[in-house]
Amino acid sequence: MARTIKEQEYAVKRNEILDVAERLMVTKGYQQMTIQDVLDGLKISKGAFYHYFDSKSALLEALIERILDRGIEALTPIAQDTRTPALERIQRYFETAARWKAAQMDLMLALLRIWYTDDNAIVRQKMLTNGLKRIAPILTEMILQGVKEGVLNPAYPERAAEVVMVLMEGFGDSLAQQILSPDPASKDPQRMETTTAVFTDALERILGAPKNSLHIVELETLKAWMVNP
Repeated sequence: MARTIKEQEYAVKRNEILDVAERLMVTKGYQQMTIQDVLDGLKISKGAFYHYFDSKSALLEALIERILDRGIEALTPIAQDTRTPALERIQRYFETAARWKAAQMDLMLALLRIWYTDDNAIVRQKMLTNGLKRIAPILTEMILQGVKEGVLNPAYPERAAEVVMVLMEGFGDSLAQQILSPDPASKDPQRMETTTAVFTDALERILGAPKNSLHIVELETLKAWMVNP
């Protein structure tokens, strides 16, 4: 019992550190944020911090892991809803993911600003690999359901989810470049709409889905990302 209480106390304190770091990342920026800022926010010693995280990059990795946990939690009801037709479930998957990200836009933008820096390339790759392992099974189950229902016809049903996730990573990279670019022309609605249409078409082809049966994200949602400072 004592060990369980100790583990709980450890988890609580670790989450307190992550809460402060997450808030600082949004308000100050990860690059400007220092470990001392975190210590000051919690009134703890440097030794106490290093009991939970051995570096600033380890803190970032834990933050991203926790955000991924939240995202998967938001998708869990869809993963468990096996009675809904496959195409509807897949569409709900994309809609839910888009709404979840938009609901915490400031945090997502803070992550984008550090996601593509060379210093964080290793962390980024580790998180992408982890995301693939955890999310691909959810997509695979829905894809196989669609094959059984006769509405999907991917060439390799068991591996299609991996290809979809690589595609969505490319879609995210393309949008991130537009969102973070200082060039106003990159935020042209027509360009965003074309980008979305291209990746949506590729998604339907990979899954062997009927044309115009899926839509990755609404244009109005994309516009909100483009105007957010």
